[in-house]
Amino acid sequence: MARRAAGGAPLSARAAAASPLPPRPPFRAPQCPPPPPPLWLLLLLGAARVGALEIQRRFPSPTPTNNFALDGAAGTVYLAAVNRLYQLSGANLSLEAEAAVGPVADSPLCHAPQLPQASCEHPRRLTDNYNKILQLDPGQGLVVVCGSVYQGFCQLRRRGNISAVAVPFPPAAPPAAPVTVFPSMLNVAANHPNASTVGLLLPPAAGAGGSRLLVGATYTGYGSAFFPRNRSLEDHRFENTPEIAIRSLDARGDLAKLFTFDLNPSDDNILKIKQGAKEQHKLGFVRAFLHPPDPRPGAQTYAYLALNSEARAGDKESQARSLLARICLPRGAGGDAKKLTESYIQLGLQCAGGAGRGDLYSRLVSVFPTRELLFAVFERPQGTPGARAAPAALCAFRFADVQAAIRAARTACFVDPAPDVVAVLDSVVQGTGPACERKRNIQLQPEQLDCGAAHLQHPLSVLQPLKALPVFRAPGLSSVAVASVGNYTVVFLGTVSGRLLKINLNESMQVVSRKVVTLAYGEPVHHVMQFDPVDPGYLYLMTSHQMARVKVAACAAHTTCGDCVGAADAYCGWCTLETRCTLRQDCANSSQPHFWTSASAGPSRCPAMTVLPAEINVHQEYPGMILQISGSLPSLSGMEMACDYGHGIRTVARVPGPAFGHQIAYCNLLPRDQFPPFPPHQDHVTVEMSVRVQGQSIVRASFTIYDCGRVGQVYPHTACTSCLSAQWPCFWCAQQHACVSNQSRCEASPNPTSPQECPQILPSPLAPMPTGGSQSIPVHLASATFFQGAALECSFGLEETFEAVWVNESAVRCKQVVLHTTQKSQVFPLSLQLKGRPARFLDSPDPMTVEVYNCAVGSPDCSQCLGREDLGHLCVWSDGCRPRGTMQPLPGTCPAPEIRAIEPLSGPLDGGTQLTIRGRNLGRRFSDVAHGVWIGSVACEPLADRYTVSEEIVCATGPATEAFSDVVTVNASKEGRSQERFSYVLPLVHSLEPAMGPKAGGTRITIHGSDLHVGSELQVLVNNTEPCTELLRSDASIACTVPGGTLPAVVPVCVRFEQRGCVHGGLNFQYMPNPVITAISPHRSHVSGGRTITVAGERFHMVQKVSMAVHHIGREPTLCKVLNSTLITCPSPGALSNASAPVDFFLNGRVYADEAAVAEELLEPEEAQRGSQFRLDYLPDPQFSTAKREKWIKHHPGEPLTLVIHKEQDGLGLESHEYRVKIGQVACDIQIVSERVIHCSVNESLGTAEGQLPITIQVGNFNQTIATLQLGGSETAIIVSIVICSVLLLLSVVALFVFCTKSRRAERYWQKTLLQMEEMESQIREEIRKGFAELQTDMTDLTKELNRSQGIPFLEYKHFVTRTFFPKCSSLYEERYVLPSQTLNSQGSSPVQETHPLLGEWKIPESCRPNMEEGISLFSSLLNNRHFLIVFVHALEQQKDFAVRDRCSLASLLTIALHGKLEYYTGIMKELLVDLIDASAAKNPKLMLRRTESVVEKMLTNWMSICMYSCLRETVGEPFFLLLCAIKQQINKGSIDAITGKARYTLNEEWLLRENIEAKPRNLNVSFQGCGMDSLSVRAMDTDTLTQVKEKILEAFCKNVPYSQWPRAEDVDLEWFASSTQSYILRDLDDTSVVEDGRKKLNTLAHYKIPEGASLAMSLTDKKDNTLGRVKDLDTEKYFHLVLPTDELAEPKKSHRQSHRKKVLPEIYLTRLLSTKGTLQKFLDDLFKAILSIREDKPPLAVKYFFDFLEEQAEKRGISDPDTLHIWKTNSLPLRFWVNILKNPQFVFDIEKTDHIDACLSVIAQAFIDACSISDLQLGKDSPTNKLLYAKEIPEYRKIVQRYYKQIHDMTPLSEQEMNAHLAEESRKYQNEFNTNVAMAEIYKYAKRYRPQIVSALEANPTARRTQLQHKFEQVVALMEDNIYECYSEA
Repeated sequence: MARRAAGGAPLSARAAAASPLPPRPPFRAPQCPPPPPPLWLLLLLGAARVGALEIQRRFPSPTPTNNFALDGAAGTVYLAAVNRLYQLSGANLSLEAEAAVGPVADSPLCHAPQLPQASCEHPRRLTDNYNKILQLDPGQGLVVVCGSVYQGFCQLRRRGNISAVAVPFPPAAPPAAPVTVFPSMLNVAANHPNASTVGLLLPPAAGAGGSRLLVGATYTGYGSAFFPRNRSLEDHRFENTPEIAIRSLDARGDLAKLFTFDLNPSDDNILKIKQGAKEQHKLGFVRAFLHPPDPRPGAQTYAYLALNSEARAGDKESQARSLLARICLPRGAGGDAKKLTESYIQLGLQCAGGAGRGDLYSRLVSVFPTRELLFAVFERPQGTPGARAAPAALCAFRFADVQAAIRAARTACFVDPAPDVVAVLDSVVQGTGPACERKRNIQLQPEQLDCGAAHLQHPLSVLQPLKALPVFRAPGLSSVAVASVGNYTVVFLGTVSGRLLKINLNESMQVVSRKVVTLAYGEPVHHVMQFDPVDPGYLYLMTSHQMARVKVAACAAHTTCGDCVGAADAYCGWCTLETRCTLRQDCANSSQPHFWTSASAGPSRCPAMTVLPAEINVHQEYPGMILQISGSLPSLSGMEMACDYGHGIRTVARVPGPAFGHQIAYCNLLPRDQFPPFPPHQDHVTVEMSVRVQGQSIVRASFTIYDCGRVGQVYPHTACTSCLSAQWPCFWCAQQHACVSNQSRCEASPNPTSPQECPQILPSPLAPMPTGGSQSIPVHLASATFFQGAALECSFGLEETFEAVWVNESAVRCKQVVLHTTQKSQVFPLSLQLKGRPARFLDSPDPMTVEVYNCAVGSPDCSQCLGREDLGHLCVWSDGCRPRGTMQPLPGTCPAPEIRAIEPLSGPLDGGTQLTIRGRNLGRRFSDVAHGVWIGSVACEPLADRYTVSEEIVCATGPATEAFSDVVTVNASKEGRSQERFSYVLPLVHSLEPAMGPKAGGTRITIHGSDLHVGSELQVLVNNTEPCTELLRSDASIACTVPGGTLPAVVPVCVRFEQRGCVHGGLNFQYMPNPVITAISPHRSHVSGGRTITVAGERFHMVQKVSMAVHHIGREPTLCKVLNSTLITCPSPGALSNASAPVDFFLNGRVYADEAAVAEELLEPEEAQRGSQFRLDYLPDPQFSTAKREKWIKHHPGEPLTLVIHKEQDGLGLESHEYRVKIGQVACDIQIVSERVIHCSVNESLGTAEGQLPITIQVGNFNQTIATLQLGGSETAIIVSIVICSVLLLLSVVALFVFCTKSRRAERYWQKTLLQMEEMESQIREEIRKGFAELQTDMTDLTKELNRSQGIPFLEYKHFVTRTFFPKCSSLYEERYVLPSQTLNSQGSSPVQETHPLLGEWKIPESCRPNMEEGISLFSSLLNNRHFLIVFVHALEQQKDFAVRDRCSLASLLTIALHGKLEYYTGIMKELLVDLIDASAAKNPKLMLRRTESVVEKMLTNWMSICMYSCLRETVGEPFFLLLCAIKQQINKGSIDAITGKARYTLNEEWLLRENIEAKPRNLNVSFQGCGMDSLSVRAMDTDTLTQVKEKILEAFCKNVPYSQWPRAEDVDLEWFASSTQSYILRDLDDTSVVEDGRKKLNTLAHYKIPEGASLAMSLTDKKDNTLGRVKDLDTEKYFHLVLPTDELAEPKKSHRQSHRKKVLPEIYLTRLLSTKGTLQKFLDDLFKAILSIREDKPPLAVKYFFDFLEEQAEKRGISDPDTLHIWKTNSLPLRFWVNILKNPQFVFDIEKTDHIDACLSVIAQAFIDACSISDLQLGKDSPTNKLLYAKEIPEYRKIVQRYYKQIHDMTPLSEQEMNAHLAEESRKYQNEFNTNVAMAEIYKYAKRYRPQIVSALEANPTARRTQLQHKFEQVVALMEDNIYECYSEA
């Protein structure tokens, strides 16, 4: 509250008077204030909009605000803050001018320095200047500004330019006429920050040239709470500063009278309280105002002062009194000016609820005058100074009552004295008698009653206060503004918590609606609010650090008339013809009636329409439609109108004559051919229509079009019943079997008239019938006389129908019905239809059905078979389930129950565990086993609703007296026993931690105990009722999240097993009061975030985790750190833009809400949930540069280094500790931080190894490199260098003369070489430019093709998995197994296609199948046992002959086998990884996961492949495919040697063609009957061999077909039609081939001299020519293509061919690598960005989950080195998954990967590996080109990698449940893709191979031994051993 009092008026005068020494205001500006905010900061900080209010503009002030003034004519706002004055534009609050007015050197014990004759011996200190008065004087063009310094000194500044002083004061007079300055002219305002002052500009008095200033100021001199307590007793205030005074403000007249009391004698124009009475009369001023504000000519105008007479200190009975004082002003220009004391009168204002003193609101806070009423906010001061928000109320007083009370008081004082009505103010220094006395023979005139007279000049006090009842109550009200709108009064109320409340009052002053908006949480709203003088639709107000312009209503938020009018917002109404919610002035013609509907009219006046007729028969003609339009609408007669039916269909509408309220309009029905179609299965359609007036749809309605004829189609089985019960007027014609709308269309026979009269089937129950059995079925009918004797058929929903024979008039029989089913049971609907007239059925309102069963289906064992008898199925078990004949005996008994598994294996003694028993022959029906399940001697009660016949029993265990373990028995006529034992145990709880937490809940507690994992269901109950959530349990502990509590209290915590008794163990949890956040600091952050925000409050010791989130513009929430019980630090989240945004804190996962703020009850409940209490203003990142803005700074090592860094002005107010300056890796110590400059120095020596060091400055997350430091030698080194250089120069001159001739020759050679180099460089540049342009064109075409065609040829998931999991075997599978495909146009038989073994059938002989299936099933259940699988894997890995290839194979087979249970697989992988990490941590942790040498490492690879597949397809697939296409296109642009594979364009030096082979393109017209196209133009190079040409042709024709379905080049022939008569078959080798150096050269297009545009035909060859084989496999000793092998290996032989070649070094062609790289760069960048980016809609959950797992493991082992974690993450995702994919695109796409593409991808993969590495690349001239090629890009890529890792780190952590749900979804997506039996059989081979070792390991493991896992493993071996190898050999 003290912040408010920083302004001129006494927002917190109670604070001022509460203690002798006032408390320091919380927002007091520092002695060295922050700089004024720059322009960009002062712009809009974002609009906030809630319901009926909209914050349109904000202006933030760095220092606390004090006052503001509005200049309506100029559209300007003047704002005064501590030490600052601002001039803002009114519309957008942008800064126009500013002035600094503090701090200044001052002392409250000294006169103002403007008083030259007064010296002062007291020290002056730097003092902040709090503004006290800010008043506008438009007549003189002045702004009056008074502050708290220099004893309340005032300045006159220029209107329109606040930075300029208009009139210097004291005036500088010429020496001849010195101006005498008195202290009373200077001491105008209060001189203390907390003391109140109000000012009011008064119009000029009669004959006066200038304005006058009314000032009310709290006394701050000796004896007051504001006086400095020291040895001095000087008091300048009593003599020189009256409490109330009127001062001269004539700036154009005699300046010597400026600020003097403008009447003579001066004492008569002031109101000063006597020195002795000041203690009892402490006045705190609230506001001064004129009333009426715009008086009629000659009318009396008054100045009012609203003030408080504060309570006396130390007097408990004393209370503040709210007063309203009135002073008369002259009537018009010629009126006499009154003395202040002559007209001064004050009366009390009392706002009380009628409940006595306890409901008295005694202290005035804010007032706002309207023409008839004075609205005032009062508060009831709290007893404790720290109370958050005092109770407050709004009251309204009538000015007429004030006038009547004043007249009555003057009458009672001077005419008819009454001591209890009025008294003279005896505490005031005045010149006449101190008491009321009757004036003889006097008749007071009305003017004298109002204003007194010269002979009645006593200042009076009315003793009886004016009383009013509260209109509205709420805590913490601080300001009020009121507007009268229509029949409503709209009140705006500010609060101490920074909210603005808007309430609408009706004529009886009752609240009809309220809305609230948060302006700046925790910043009190200043007590003065003003409406915009030009546009009253805006309200200006001020909080402690902001100026705001608020739109009084956000009407546009309401989109319908009902919402708009129903909101009861006086400002908003429905603009009928514009169909929008607007302010009245924003609606055209709103002044005329019915154009604008106000809130007072109510929603019933909204436009509405009724259409006649409302239901239209589709077969009937209608002349038109009548529209009855009601509601508030102007007369539509004569307006342009239309009926709009949607879809652009409109008809003309018209209103016959003028009318209001209810208007009738006519319009044509839409044309019949434009009727909307009937929806399927519906006999009607609803048509929406609207009436358009002048292009706007103003009112809507709907009507229905129906068709009776559709009823029979829609409801064929209840046609008659539906027709006669339809909501339309429909009739049923029995003879025609039709529904009609016109009864006359029916034939004469009698027709039913009600649904009950319709002929219909009466359903009767039928016994189930066996499939294939013949049976006659009786059907009973009702009302069948209409069909009597008609030929009927029985239909069962099948094509076949059966004859129906009439039995009597109400029954028929379906003869010899034979129905079949392949299901266990199938229900057929029975209906009767007219014979020969399909789809015409007798009604069957209640369907009749026949059940048909098949004994052979769905009953795999005896119990299931015989149990079907209860369903009416007559089956018998005889070597399978078969139908029972009529003569067969009743079935006998079944074999004994066979129990295969029980789950869980333990439960509590109290019982209640739901035990699941699975097996065979577990009873035919529930009654068989209802009392037959036992655990030893304890019964287990089966649950009927969970019983599955024969297969599964779920029973609830009974209570046991003591712990024991026994087998489970099931007795269903015979007894079966389980192999596993069920154990009864006694779970115990010992302790709980932590034992306390906030009552909001969210505390994560851990309960310790033993045997806590038992049973099927567990609950942790708090206070015996509320369940704990997010349970995680193990054998020894339970972790869960505590729910919220209602009150701080100690509550019991217990663990409930199986919904039985709760285990208490004496556990208690104490709910404590919630943590409270009181403030955050600072309130500003730069957009990059990372600034440390300190959160202050209480009880933070109970907070386990904290996060901070910013609404709307914030990036990811940040995690905070709890420092102690009162402090939390949070890095600010990054933001998307510069704006102000609300901030939320999450304490223990619960959003923080201030209970005290919610208790204000200003908000609707839903708004309370939404409102955020704190805001963070985001400003642009700070900008830095060196002092001279240079980019290079030279420095000599060994010398001291001091940097001067220039800082651009910002409003962040950063402290010195928030800056980090680094030179390379060395920190620069910051010495000085000022407003614009940072000084820092480096004390340690800088390393000279690098020569150049970046200078980086960091603020939070923001980094800026401002320059580079260049390290040079010292001065001595320079001198030595100069001497050496001089000597060398002398020697050089001598040598120059000697070698002159040689140098000339060398120069000529050099110039020649230089010329060649320049020429080559130019060629390279041109080549890159052209290549990139061509490639971009080709790739654009390719992208379009992808979109047009079937798209990217992704492999199916199952093929992706098999290729990724089993890469080593891929060659084997490629030989024998290929993708399923169809050979294109192949002649002859196509080869038999096979698939991967894991994707096909499990091929074993039928004789072996039962045993093997059972063995594999048992082995599968073993692998699904966690203990077995862990022991199994470790046992195999310990074998020396279990090679790496075996480990990878086992891991992949396990992945396939467990693919349906990915969550289980993940748990196993994590457990094995923990073992691996433990082993690595003991050696070198950085080497972990580097290679794939263990089973778990391959399991991790496979897991990543599964989890990242969707990312691969949806995000990375397209850029990767485009890169592959781009590489292929670029390679094909130049020559490629067909034998060596080397090419002109490549990324790999080893595959570079180091010859300048000129190749020219040839465009060939090719015809080929394949791949869906006939002919194409194909581009080839003239150096291409014929095989290369064929491949390019195939690629052009088959580009939309997967590569596996292409013909091969050797399968096709290419024929050239040289002329109409000549054609040639083109081959790589034929009789025309050229021989050079003893080698045959392959034929090319140039060899055959094939011209541009030649016509070629390609066809599939009849027989394959295998004589040549694959070109790349040809012997290089016999054949060559472009270059001889010796060309690149040794010195070329002098042949005729080579003599013409230019002699160029082969290395010169390395530049082509750069050319290719530059061309492909964009595609590579796109790929890397796709891999290393996070999609918001599909975040990489698996990566986040696994990275968090790695971080958790590192933390557990104390590994804090970030490099180690980076390496682990890199080894687990980029190197393990992405590099594998980058090198093997054939894993993902159905494409060809050539050796050359493989080589290029190796270079790209190497670049990716380098980007993920953290070690610096040490590159030199001898480094391989594969590393050098991307050396420049690697640093940028590394930043992307690090950013990606950080984004993953900052993601919200995943719970186990969320991850399991995600994994389960992945499993479900691809279920049944693989044959897990094959995988199991392959795993079993390893189990068999290492059987002894596995058995030993199982026996050594205590858990495995306890659960008898080795016994089960031996069972598997026993089942498999006899058959497996024999069967596999047969297979």
